[in-house]
Amino acid sequence: MSKIDHRSGFTLIELLIVIAILTVLFAIVIIAVNPVRQLAQADNTQRRSDINSIINAVYQYAADNRGTLPADIPSTTTIQIGRDGTGVNCAISCNGVTTPTTCLDLHASTTPTYLTDIPHDPDVNGTTTTYYGITRSDTNNRITVVACQPELGESISITR
Repeated sequence: MSKIDHRSGFTLIELLIVIAILTVLFAIVIIAVNPVRQLAQADNTQRRSDINSIINAVYQYAADNRGTLPADIPSTTTIQIGRDGTGVNCAISCNGVTTPTTCLDLHASTTPTYLTDIPHDPDVNGTTTTYYGITRSDTNNRITVVACQPELGESISITR
């Protein structure tokens, strides 16, 4: 009678092949999902929502004040909106223009009646700067609110 070996298991080569296949599949999934791009798209969606909230608050303020817009919205340059009520620390580039060292203070005219708080860019936490800018058209009194630092090369603005 011949002796039959009944040991079961995987050889080292079989294990290495399975690990290599799983690694390739994992790399394909990561490339397809692209989490960095997904996070940037989510941040841009938040920026769109924030500037929509800001422009809605400005026009709600105007509706309650006989068409008068909040004071000091400039018509010549885009100025960054402050969020702490002091209007400081705003020397950043917004829409291609470096804003003055002071922000436009919308805090007093829009919170808490129209906004619970002035929104700020999702990539910036714990700061008085919003990284959102605002300007007014002289010809038709329309307001434009922009996101100063959108990701993925997008331009995010709303004009009403």
